[in-house]
Formats: sequence, structure tokens, C-alpha cells
Amino acid sequence: MAGSSPIRFEKDSENVVTVTFDAPGAPVNTMTEEWQTAFTATVERLQDELRRSKASVKGVILASAKKTFFAGAELKDVLGWRPEEGPKVFRWVEAVKKQMRSLEKLGIPVVAALEGTALGGGWEIALCAHCRIVLDDASIQLGLPEVTLGLLPGAGGVTKTVRLLGLQAAFPYLVEGKTLRPREAAALGLIQGIAANREELFKMAREWIVAHPSPKQPWDEDNYRMPGGGPSSTKVSQMLAIAPAMVIERTRGLYPAPKAIMSAMVEGAYVDFDTAMRIESRYLARLAVGGVAKNLISLFFNRNAIRSGASRPKDVAKWKASKVGILGAGMMGGGIAWANMNRGVSCVLKDVSLEKAEAGKAYSGKILERRKKDKNPLMLIKATADMKDLAGCDLIIEAVFEKRELKAQVTKEAEPLLAAGGIFASNTSTLPISGLAKASAHPEKFIGLHFFSPVDRMELVEIIKGEKTSPETLAKAYDYVLQIGKTPIVVNDARGFYTSRTFGTFVQEGCAMLAEGVPAAVIENTVRQAGMPIGPLAVIDETSMSLSVHVMEQTIADLKAEGKPLPPEHPGQQVIVKMVNELKRPGRAGGGGFYEYPKDGKKYLWPELGRIFGRSGVKWDIEELKDRILYRQAIETARCLEEGVLTTVHDANIGSIFGIGFPAWTGGALQFINYVGAANFVRRADELARKYGDRFAPPKLLRDKAAKGEPLR
Repeated sequence: MAGSSPIRFEKDSENVVTVTFDAPGAPVNTMTEEWQTAFTATVERLQDELRRSKASVKGVILASAKKTFFAGAELKDVLGWRPEEGPKVFRWVEAVKKQMRSLEKLGIPVVAALEGTALGGGWEIALCAHCRIVLDDASIQLGLPEVTLGLLPGAGGVTKTVRLLGLQAAFPYLVEGKTLRPREAAALGLIQGIAANREELFKMAREWIVAHPSPKQPWDEDNYRMPGGGPSSTKVSQMLAIAPAMVIERTRGLYPAPKAIMSAMVEGAYVDFDTAMRIESRYLARLAVGGVAKNLISLFFNRNAIRSGASRPKDVAKWKASKVGILGAGMMGGGIAWANMNRGVSCVLKDVSLEKAEAGKAYSGKILERRKKDKNPLMLIKATADMKDLAGCDLIIEAVFEKRELKAQVTKEAEPLLAAGGIFASNTSTLPISGLAKASAHPEKFIGLHFFSPVDRMELVEIIKGEKTSPETLAKAYDYVLQIGKTPIVVNDARGFYTSRTFGTFVQEGCAMLAEGVPAAVIENTVRQAGMPIGPLAVIDETSMSLSVHVMEQTIADLKAEGKPLPPEHPGQQVIVKMVNELKRPGRAGGGGFYEYPKDGKKYLWPELGRIFGRSGVKWDIEELKDRILYRQAIETARCLEEGVLTTVHDANIGSIFGIGFPAWTGGALQFINYVGAANFVRRADELARKYGDRFAPPKLLRDKAAKGEPLR
């Protein structure tokens, strides 16, 4: 083949052909049009040689010249498929599978020699082989995670996995997208050998070819029986009776891929192999042209953009923190200490007393105990009440209470102890960074690092640039967030930044519904049906209504001091103030809020809510309640982009999902607008604005996009 081909065909003196996947100029191999053409030519060449002489090819080894074996379908192509192109997608995947089927039915042994990860389409190519041998490397991942992208393993993955493992055993690897390490795959019989090194890998492949001159796939054997029994067997039928309900409960019906995969699994198990393969293709075609798959694929690209440093200053050298100081050992400070310790970063956890500092350290110990991990990493956390112990820190993060005076005090005390080139960060969730930086002797080295609670479970960190924050400081903060295994987004300074500001709209809209007389249970359940992980009343109970009232009061005081007009009062704010000041129910930490928290038993909605906020004759529309929750957050996100608080669409989408819990099926708050379509979104937003107020009025940015028919990019 030509040198520019994505596949190399090499036959050795023993008539063993090595087919090497090596896409020119690409970091990974994908199923591009060029690859499909080359793969077809490769299979036809093998068939031609075998027709001329059965001895001309003794066996085939599938290999890769990339770090990974094969990455699967070209996802950028999927984003371009239109809803009406389902038949075209069906024909495409059937054409690929035709060649895969021809490869495995050549009548000679085919061995996949895997030196790296094989996921999705890559693993489906490996499943074409009669034998799979993998390097003994725990970093290698194998499997079919297509469900996480809203897709289905449609190149044979569903059909073959079911026939290799059985319906019940295949469930987690198909419907849940669980991936495997080499030794796990070997234990399941999905691979036939593990090699210590590359030389042994290919040696084992050749030995297998010699030992198995005429292999067949299990499903092509005359005596094949499905492991665990077919769909009608007692054990499997019992599982299938409850599986759909389990899937709906987990996905809330918002993700079509799990249901489609399960349908393809069961329907395919009733028929012959080739018919099952066509069933699988039809389900894939339907998913691939759908909106949810495009949203989830866009989310995948957004995450990759952030991990590759898309929002990081490009001309600054990479940086690592060796020692981190944390001021304040409460739940947030203790959580930040955990995040450092968990990634091997030494940290000093400082509070006003050693007792409080040790309590913060003990928080990490409890997490280790809960996760059944060795407690040795606790040695990386030094609990102290002595400010001098912060000397030499590359980064100091203050995580004290949200009071300007207190933050200014600890900044002045701790900043001089930084190592040369060190930076100072505030973990504030609402207070403008530029104002806090006034207490710093070096405001260019001052930045916001907004962690989310609980830190051990929340992966997002919002990096906030102050007016004087330097590119070097931003780059160091970005590198640090990646260093501790978190996901950074970068925003410009503003009150509430992006996440807290938008999270506030979610909570307030839920409270506004309560003020209108919508029952609390309807609000909480409807929001979850829309895809949010938790209802607005439950989440503000956890974060504290007292804190919300404090932020409201601080905002009003600041705006008055700056001579700026006050925003119109939101109807949801009145509910929060009433709960705190009049009803003395500030939230969970204060003994109760919208919910009751019995010592023994599950929380439940406070029964008095109906009496206090209920209204007779109130009617509501579930779909409109969902729209209010999703549109309000998306509109605020668009405003943040228009105002320059956000500078990239990918930061907005990732921040909305991982910071405020915006439903992942949408791909993020701005991708949701693309999903609806800018013109349709503006039209609906205007309807909501006429009914509920200007908070739903779409910003000029969206009106311009609607007029031009353009998506947000």
C-alpha cells in the first residue's frame, strides 16, 4: 500500500501477515473514510492471496504503531450526521462490519496483538480476531464505553460480547460501559494471553497461529451455546424482567443509549449471529443521528480541551507545587488537604488551634477509612496552629469564612511565607477576587481557586482571574488543579463568578415555584426528572440558607457602597429570607430547613411547607417547570459569556455540569441552547419572560445567534 495509507501490510518469510494500523499525522487510529477504504483493500488482498494458494498466508497479526491500539469511530464525523441520515449511517456501519466478518472467516488464524488501550471500535476490531494477546500493563484499558457518549457498540460489540459472556454477565460492560484492565479481561476469557513485553507479545501471537491453523469464532461453532442461557432461561428471564426498570431509574429516561443497548442485546440473543449484527447496526444508526449523542460527544471534546490546557496561557513553562499551605481546616480546608494528599502533594493544614487543624486532618483519615485505603498518605498532611509552618509553600490557599476582613488578615499574615515564585489563592465562592487582592502585597500573584464541596467527590475547580492576576499565576494555578486530579475552568472576576452566580438562579427559581404555591414535592421531583442530580430545596438545605442570606446582604451593601443600582428582588429570595429570619430553619446544619433530618431515618420534606407556602387552586405544567429550571441557568450562562465572565464555550459547559449539576444529557448549559436551536431557544425564553419576568429575557448574544442561525462555539 502507499506510504500515506493508514494501514501497513507486511508479510514475513513464514507467510504471517502483520496488519499495522498507523494513521499518518494522527495521534490515534480512528475509523475514518480513508481507514475504511484501506481496511477493505487489506481484507480483499488477503482473500485474493488465499484464493490463489491456501499456503500463501498462514495467519494474520493485527497491530498498531500508535500508543493506543485503536480509538474507534471518528467522533467529529458523528457530530456532522443529520437526523435524516440514519439510513446512511446504517449502510456505513454495515460496510465496516462486512469486512470485519470477512476477516474473521478467512479460514486462517487472526491474532490481535495489543500494546495499548483498545476501547470502543478499537476493541471491536480486536474482537474480530480469534485470539487477543495484551501487554501486562495495568494502564491499558479494554472495553466498550460507547454508552458514555450516547452511542452503542455497533461494530459487533454488543452481539459478540453477549455471545462471549452471556446476557447477564455482559450487562455492566455494555449498558454501563465498564472498562477492563488486561488481567480482568483475561479472567473473563476475553483475552487469551498476557505478555511481559513487546517481543514476547509477538512471539506469543506467532505461536498461537502455528498451534491453531484453522480456528473459528465461538459463535460460528456448530455446538455453540450462549453462556448463562438465552433470554428464555429462568435465571436470565428474571433478570430481564427488572433490568428495564433499573435502567429507567438510573437514566430517568433521558439517555436513550442504555435502553437501545439492552434492546439490541436481548433481541440479538433470540436470532442468529448475522441477524443480531444487523439489529445492532439499526440501533446504532438511530442513536448516532440523535441529539443526545451529539451533546455527550461535545462534552467529551470539551473535557479534552480543558485537559489539554485550552484555557491556559501558552507561553508559560509547566509548573508543579511541591508544598501547599491551606488556611482553615473546616470541611472545605480539610477537603482541599485530602485532594493534595490523594495526589501525593505535601500540605500544611493551618487553623487557629491545633485541635481544629487535627480535626481537619482527621477528615482525610475518615475518607481513607471509608474507601478502605492505606492511611500512610496522612503523613503528607501537617496539622498546625503555627503560621510559620507555612514557610516555603509554593501555593497557599485560604479557605476561611466568607468575610472580607478575615480573608484580608490571613492574606497579610501568610503571603510573606511563600517560596520564591509562589502564588496565593482564595477559595471564596462569591467575593470578587480583585477586591480580595487589595490585601496582597503582590496582586499579580493572587488568584481565586474555588473548590466545590465535598472536595473529595467534586472534580471541578473554578479558577478566577483578578484584574491584576498575571498570566504566569494563571498558568501555575491551572497546572496545580490538573496536578491534583481536578478539572479547571477559567473565568474572569465578577460577583459570584460563574458557578455560584448560575447556581443561585437554579435555587432561586425552585424557591420561586414554592412561593407560587407549587408543592415542594412536585418541584423536587420535576427537577430530577429534568436531569438535575438533586432538587433546589434539598441542595440549598445542604449549602446553608444562612450563607445565602449573608451573600444577599453583602451584595446589597457592596452595590450601595459602589453607588450601583440594586437588582430587582427575586421572588425566590423572599422565601429564603423567610425560612431563615422568620421560620428559623436555615438548613441541615441548623437543625432543619425545607427538609426534616431525623437522627434515625431518611430526610423528608418539612410538612409545614404546604401550609405556609401553599395556595388553593394552583395549577402547574411539568414541562414548563422543567423549562424554567433549564432555561434560567442556560440564560445566565449566556449572559456570563456575553459579559466576558466566561471566555470559552467549553469552560461554560464543563462548569455547568460539574459545578452546578446541569444535566449531562444536554452536554452543558450552552450546548443545551445549541441542542434546542438558538431561534427556538430565544422564542421559548421570550414566552417565559412574558409570564415570569425579565430574568428569562435572552441576552443580545443569543438574539444575534438566533438571527444568523448560528450555534454557540
